[in-house]
Amino acid sequence: VQLQASGGGLVQAGGSLRVSCAASGRTFSTYGMGWFRQSPGKEREFVAAIGWSLGITYYVDSVKGRFTISRDNAKNTVYLQMNNLKPEDTAVYYCAARYKTTAQTMARMIGGMDYWGNGTLVTVSS
Repeated sequence: VQLQASGGGLVQAGGSLRVSCAASGRTFSTYGMGWFRQSPGKEREFVAAIGWSLGITYYVDSVKGRFTISRDNAKNTVYLQMNNLKPEDTAVYYCAARYKTTAQTMARMIGGMDYWGNGTLVTVSS
């Protein structure tokens, strides 16, 4: 599985942005998918995940109510809709995949992903 993230950019605080992650291969539906981010000088952190079977989602507290993760198995793509963006959301956003994993498990296993995509930079200006 190869993952290609896109959609990052510069947005003002309070604005919205949607990042996408397209996956290669025919087994996309069997992977839990997640978004993680890394700011300069900080460790990579979990943002959101969606499970492989029931599509249950899970978010870090700081983005609940503002970000929405979704997946389209027909298009082999996972999305992260980000609303009401804040300067502290500025980071490189990475998508990741782990075989037959629930969203909550992905939140706890940042070091256990099977595949990582390239990053896409999201910059939120104040």
